[in-house]
Amino acid sequence: MRELPNPWSSLTDALTKNKSDKKTLSERIAPLHKILQEKMIRLKPKADDSANNSVSKQEAPAVHTNKQNPISLSWARHQDEVREAQRLRYKVFAEEMGARLKPNKDGLDVDIFDDFCEHLIVRDNETLKVIGTYRVLPPHQAKQMGCFYSDSEFDLVRLRHLRSKMVEVGRSCVHRDYRSGGVIMALWSGLGQYMKKNDYEIMLGCASVQMGDGGHYAASLSKMLNANHLTDIEYRVFPRLALPIEELNSNLDVDPPALIKGYLRLGAKVCGDPAWDPDFNTADFLTMLRLGDIHPRYAKHFLA
Repeated sequence: MRELPNPWSSLTDALTKNKSDKKTLSERIAPLHKILQEKMIRLKPKADDSANNSVSKQEAPAVHTNKQNPISLSWARHQDEVREAQRLRYKVFAEEMGARLKPNKDGLDVDIFDDFCEHLIVRDNETLKVIGTYRVLPPHQAKQMGCFYSDSEFDLVRLRHLRSKMVEVGRSCVHRDYRSGGVIMALWSGLGQYMKKNDYEIMLGCASVQMGDGGHYAASLSKMLNANHLTDIEYRVFPRLALPIEELNSNLDVDPPALIKGYLRLGAKVCGDPAWDPDFNTADFLTMLRLGDIHPRYAKHFLA
């Protein structure tokens, strides 16, 4: 495994650019430092750790749904709903995909970002179970947190001037019995409403690719995306723990997975080479979607 590059040199300006912020540099870096430490520690077996279950206090716009539909879309308003989303995440990421998450007796996927995020959920109206979710970290909450989640995987220094307009989305998943497309479209519609209501311009997030084949598919996908769907150079990011593409077969004929394909159809771009996430054993591609770049064919659905 490659050594993790020094994360601090290029983040100093981004984390200290607001001179009115009274936090010291060490206080602002602490959350990112903690995330990076946890990622490295979890490469080895570790003891059980209890989850932090406090609820986010941030307001989010209401999502109106048609009660005749078999599914409904809403924002989690209390801790029980957040826990339902976290339980679905654990079921999909840990039990289905084999991600190495913090073990806890309640079967929840929890990290230190959850308390700062809004949680968008889709329910089956018949069973009332949460069957799809996204979490959303708006810029003022990222500032309070000290960083975006993506900062733990990528050097985002070239994006620092966009942070006030940028929302980070992640931890997206859909229950395996509901992956026909309707749930993810409902989630995207909710995200679009959120962006419009709050006048945000850019959506950023890590799109993950499984590496069950050792990373050859991800390396080939990276080559294809870099050739056809790369951002302009001023928006490039740099992985902290890079996928060793040069050591893998990058010449396979591949199609993007469904989620990335959907992002590309909307008009998203990839910000550079993927990072390796050892916890999830995935190659993570940082994707950027500007609302102004959404293809007109999809804008009426996404931004309705």
